[in-house]
Amino acid sequence: MPDLIQNRLLRWAAVFLFLFSVILTLSPAVREHTFATDYRWSHWLAFAVWGILIVVANIVTSRSLPDRDPYLLPAAALLSGWGLLTIWRLDAAFGLRQMIWLVISMAALLGGLRLPHDLQFLRRYKYVLLTSGLLLTALTLIFGTNPGGIGPRLWLGCCGIYLQPSEPLKLLLIAYLAAYLADRAPIRLSAFPLLPTLFVTGLSLVILLVQRDLGTASIFILLYTVVLFVATDHRRVLLSTAVGLTLAGLIGYFFIPIIQVRMDAWLDPWADPSGRSYQIIQSLLAVANGGTLGRGPGLGSPGLVPVAISDFIFAAIGEETGLVGIVGLLGLFGLTLARGMSASLRAPDRFRRYLAAGLTAYLGIQSLLIIGGNLRLLPLTGVTLPFVSYGGSSLLTSFIALLILLRIGAHPENEPAQLPSIKSFTLLTGLLGLGLLAAALASAWWSVIRGPDLLVRTDNPRRGIADRYVPRGDLLDRQDTPLNITSGESGTYIREYLYPELGPIIGYTQPIFGQAGLEASLDDYLRGLQGNPSSLIWWDHLLYGTPPPGLDVRLSLELRLQRTADQMLGMHPGAAVLMNAQSGEILVMASHPTFDPNRLAEEGESLLNNELSPLVNRATLGAYPLGTVSTPFLSTLKETGGSQIEALYDRLGFFAAPQIRMAVAEPSSPGDLERLWVSPVQMATAASALSAHGVAPAPRIALAVNTPQQGWVVLPALSQAVEAIPASAADEASTAYLVKGEAFWEFIGQSRQGETIITWYIGGTLSDWLGTPLAVAVALEEDNIHLARQVGRGLLLAALTP
Repeated sequence: MPDLIQNRLLRWAAVFLFLFSVILTLSPAVREHTFATDYRWSHWLAFAVWGILIVVANIVTSRSLPDRDPYLLPAAALLSGWGLLTIWRLDAAFGLRQMIWLVISMAALLGGLRLPHDLQFLRRYKYVLLTSGLLLTALTLIFGTNPGGIGPRLWLGCCGIYLQPSEPLKLLLIAYLAAYLADRAPIRLSAFPLLPTLFVTGLSLVILLVQRDLGTASIFILLYTVVLFVATDHRRVLLSTAVGLTLAGLIGYFFIPIIQVRMDAWLDPWADPSGRSYQIIQSLLAVANGGTLGRGPGLGSPGLVPVAISDFIFAAIGEETGLVGIVGLLGLFGLTLARGMSASLRAPDRFRRYLAAGLTAYLGIQSLLIIGGNLRLLPLTGVTLPFVSYGGSSLLTSFIALLILLRIGAHPENEPAQLPSIKSFTLLTGLLGLGLLAAALASAWWSVIRGPDLLVRTDNPRRGIADRYVPRGDLLDRQDTPLNITSGESGTYIREYLYPELGPIIGYTQPIFGQAGLEASLDDYLRGLQGNPSSLIWWDHLLYGTPPPGLDVRLSLELRLQRTADQMLGMHPGAAVLMNAQSGEILVMASHPTFDPNRLAEEGESLLNNELSPLVNRATLGAYPLGTVSTPFLSTLKETGGSQIEALYDRLGFFAAPQIRMAVAEPSSPGDLERLWVSPVQMATAASALSAHGVAPAPRIALAVNTPQQGWVVLPALSQAVEAIPASAADEASTAYLVKGEAFWEFIGQSRQGETIITWYIGGTLSDWLGTPLAVAVALEEDNIHLARQVGRGLLLAALTP
């Protein structure tokens, strides 16, 4: 029966990894949407070697351990193969090294099957083995090196072959504790009988702390606790360790800089996403990018996560296989831990029982520490994920632990050793299971619930990478003249800004600086996530891991008039808005000084630090004191008391954020008219009321989107027009400020913003104008009435005489 179960499970593992390899091979064609590309082939060597090793392991274990646990080898085989292919996909050179270590590890497993069944040599030579491990680990203090050239010197070796002694030391410590406690059973919790165990564990911790290997030090403490707990069945062992680790964390936070940095990055990673929290933020973004089904093998961007082949391989797998893959991975670890605890309960003597429980705890604790660190459940510890992460020492140690568990669980004919109480084993199993459940829930939280919010963060470079393979929709003016376009071919698409002066308004989409302006607010349409059929979006996400091609959006802007405004404003700081006073369509929106989005990569940092803030769209995000420009509006009131003025301003929209498809400034609050600040787009909307019989329109800048099924579909206004002023009063006010010899009215007012004089210009057509009713608002951050009048009149004249 074990042979049948193991054979079947290994075949399923092989099928999964075969399909994984096939998708990995085809991933370049899928990503680039063409079969004329270079395919991935080298990872098939890893799959072939893995397959040969598994066939041999299956045959040898069937002969040597006919009564073995049939679930342990298939679970470890799938984990190691999955990890090997993921590492190869990330870096073929490291994948080749991992493949060699897999051969060595499997040879150690198969060779170890010839060892004595009772494992008494581990019990008999516990002091020799542990002392040897401690000496090897201590040698790293003198001869230690780091294969990467920088970082902690935790390895011994040269010529490309390295061993991290602290990895096998974990197993030697477990074996020593199991042997010592089994020899002295039953154990009472007093200092004297436990003194030797405290001494050797403390010595191990001292070495690790000197090395600053805090993750492994934490594992040693937890392993000591687990073995002591199952040997004594006293829950106060767990409580004491929990209190001790908490106190150690608090002390370390205040006195050890590296602990403080890691704790701060864990507690509030968003405070420094590009600095100390960069790793965890990118890990969470990778999990979020995976969503439910994942991007597909070879189709994600897990290489953006630092140390993705080792510390963050869980995040790499999560990005490309999604929540489904994460749950499967956690299920494999859960199966391994469950069978390990089963082997412990069925062990024929106390030594092997404690040994199996310790080894199972080692696999579980180390897995949960690094998975929890990837998901921000726990602070980052920098340990490896057993069987999966890159690292020869870790892989070899994991397979030796597997060997011992197979040995212990392969003697069903022997009666299990007497077990006074099963409570400690039940509690340990429950805690490990709860840890895996917490990891699954956290993965669901980041990938499904918080995922959409995380993916739109400006520090998520995956959006920029996806834009190189999927054409983004164009932004057009009202005459369908292109403003922003996508050029190139799949894999090299770039965004071009054909009229750069619109930079603050139309914005940008850029891998480093993220998104701004209309490129950000209309992103769902431009990226193809809205407006396309749901089935097409789902199919492209499933097949390619990307949205379908983006949709074109038509704006209300008229490029001819826009050029006029930009030429007149020049380098003067301020903004101008020209609006259809009846429909609310914005014909001109100018903000100066401006910038060239095509040069954002070269000039972005200087633009961010520019005191004139050229990146800010002053037309919607600028907020200026009202000052004397309120005179035409106040003239429409019969009474000018505070409540009447406040009610008028409320109807004009001064206390509400404009409902428009772009970022706007926070509105002023009613109650303090002396501190009333408005944006130029709010002022243009209010001025429209004087030109449209008192009705303030709903502003619009995005008119329509070109959908694949229905063609151009109108995008409605996000709010309703408001009767702000009685029609007769509005008509009288506009007539009172009529410009002699022209068909429009105007008014110029000023206010003060700190030391800066703000010059306002408002104007518009008269209410009896037979053509398109217009309104304009200009705000200059300087004392320049002449320029304000020139810009305002120039826009009205240009619009009235096409």
